Parts: sequence; C-alpha cells; structure tokens
Amino acid sequence: MSSSTLHRVVVGLSGGVDSAVTAYLLKQQGHEVVGIFMKNWEDDDDSEFCSSRQDFLDAASVADVLGIEIEHVNFAADYRDRVFAEFLREYQAGRTPNPDVLCNAEIKFKAFLDHAMRLGAEKIATGHYARVRHNPATGLHELLKGLDPSKDQSYFLHRLNQAQLAKTLFPVGELHKTEVRRIAAEIGLPNAKKKDSTGICFIGERPFREFLNRYIQHAPGRIEDERGRTLGQHVGLSFYTLGQRQGLGIGGVKDPGAGSKAPSGQPTRGGGDHEPWYVAHKDLQRNVLQVVQGHDHPWLLSHRLQALDASWIAGTPPAPGAYAAKTRYRQQDAACTLGADAQNAAGFGLAFADAQWAVTPGQSAVLYDGDVCLGGGVIAQVDAPAGQAPVPAPVKVTVKRRPRIAAT
Repeated sequence: MSSSTLHRVVVGLSGGVDSAVTAYLLKQQGHEVVGIFMKNWEDDDDSEFCSSRQDFLDAASVADVLGIEIEHVNFAADYRDRVFAEFLREYQAGRTPNPDVLCNAEIKFKAFLDHAMRLGAEKIATGHYARVRHNPATGLHELLKGLDPSKDQSYFLHRLNQAQLAKTLFPVGELHKTEVRRIAAEIGLPNAKKKDSTGICFIGERPFREFLNRYIQHAPGRIEDERGRTLGQHVGLSFYTLGQRQGLGIGGVKDPGAGSKAPSGQPTRGGGDHEPWYVAHKDLQRNVLQVVQGHDHPWLLSHRLQALDASWIAGTPPAPGAYAAKTRYRQQDAACTLGADAQNAAGFGLAFADAQWAVTPGQSAVLYDGDVCLGGGVIAQVDAPAGQAPVPAPVKVTVKRRPRIAAT
C-alpha cells in the first residue's frame, strides 16, 4: 500500500468485537488509528440493561491491546434531541419506528463524523457489515451490502449521503462474522467471544413495554377481530406492532364465536380453527387494536406501500422501474417496481410482485439494485383490504430544543 493511501482514521469503538477488529485491520494496513467511544444514553446508565460503563472498559482494553489512543465522548444530548425524541413521537402516533436508522444518520455519521474531523481525521470507520465503493463512471460513492448475507447492515445505513460515504470505511464488511471472531481470538482481543448487542441503538436490551411506559402516554382500549367482535383489552396502541403474535393476552380466544362463552363458561373453540392471533391494524381514532387469525390472513398482506421522507444515496432518486426492496431488517429482498412519483416528491411508491407480510408504518422501505443500496424512506401507508383504513401518514416534527419528556 502506497503512503498516499494511508489516512488518519478515527474508529468508533463500541466495546464489541466488530469495531475492535475494524481498528485492528486498519492499523495492520498502516493507517494512523484513533479510537472513540460514544456514550449516547445516560438516563439509567447504572441499570442492568444499559451497559455503557462495561462497554467502555471493553473498548479501552481493546485499545490497550492494539496500542492506540481512545477518547470517551458524550453525545447523549444529541441522541436525545435528534433520535430519541423522534422515536417517542412515532410510537405515540401509533407507528413503529426504527431508531437504528436515525441513529446512524444523526449520531454515528453526523455528530461522530463531525467530532472526528475536528480531531484531524481524514476518514472514520465503524464495525458495520457493509461496503463502500467509488464508481469511477459516475464519480459517486456507492453503499453495498456486506459480504456476509446473515450480517448485512446496509438496511440501517440507507440514509447516508455522498459526503458521509466519502469519509467512511467499513473493513469488516468484506468479511464473514466467523472470520471476524477468528481474527479477534487469534490476536488475543479481550472481547473476542463477547455477545453481539441486539437491543435498541445505545439503549440496550430491556423489557420494552416497561421502558416505553416511562416516556409516553397511553390509554387502554378494545381488541377487536375483523368483524368488530371484542376479544379483550389492549394496554395502549403504542405498545404493539403489526404482525405481533406474543403478548396480546387473547391466546385462549378462538374463532369462530370468539369472545362468546360455552355453557361451561370457557371460551368457544368452534370449527377447530385454532390458529394464533396477529396484530393487523391500529385504529387510532377509536383506540382499537384489530387482530386477525392466521399468519397469512389477507389483512397482513400488502402489494403496495407509500413511503415519505425519502433519502437517496446518490443524492437524486433512481429511475422508475424494477428493483428489489426490504420493508424490515433481515427480510429477503423482494422484487418490486418503483413508481414515477419518486421523481417528483419527497416520497415514493413501491408495488411488489408478491404480497409482503405485515408491512409496518414507521419502518423503513429500502431499495436495492443487486448488492447496491440505493436509499429508501419511512413507510407511511400500505394498501388495505375492505373494512380496514390505512394508517395515517406520519407528520414530521422538528425538535428545536431538548424535549421535556415526563414519565407517565
């Protein structure tokens, strides 16, 4: 590697194995590597669910083994204003947001990137499983899927822009997770066997309903089937998401005759139809949670969606036509058609060849051309069967100051 390709690279060291191996690989390539640990949540940092103190100790241990400097930086105010406040607003409105998408765009590749540039960095790097490629034909930087299909994280990075991608490196995106673990063990990293984090970005793994209950208002209401029969009570629409099967509290109520009682006093089981119940719709006007029975019920299947708040990696929308898309993380790419409306507005429409299951307003619809991630938007509406109204489109609200969020 020629000296002209070497950079001062600031690596986001999270305490996990992926960012640790990222720093190692860059140092092996000859780059000048500096580590930064980002603290982005502090409301209950001493709890069992938010382990930032232990994560920092793990990151510092990695830096010591690798022989690099590490700085502890607090972005908690930025996270609360730019990510968490929006996260709460979306839940309060009955949608299901994806905080990792916003966290990447606003914290890891904005607040962190800006801080790294002030430290004299030429590049930043993280442990994401994705790749960046410069296309000489177009002069653009492209975001590609990670080579490990089971770990690809391009879905969460689809809001990155050209300026951000031009300064970003994703070394482990070229590897499979098993190889990352092997390298970590081989060089004696203290976190080589550390469990991957799967909780909310920077907030950690915790009982989600209990956590959300501290921040948003909620009102109990009826749970109804598609025929309007009452099956039970929900604890607040914000606590449910489309396609949810567990935690509905109606497992013993079966259709047909749901909610009625046999002479013995037990729920009727008629017809032998004992399929599980799934959340299919939130009726915000009536404060009713609508559920249906069976994984493939028509109310859970959609051929079309409309997305808002579009963000395209190239800076301009792709041409209308045939692509693939994901409407949730870990979903297989689904063949779709991008409508011409993407050229004229901040949103876009997608039509799928095969019906998609539990397409959820608030989640991201992300578009792909092969391995290239083109960008995406926030799902606002999906086509709905007769008798079911589409979920209202989200209204974006700009937070101009730190929100005062009171527990309920």
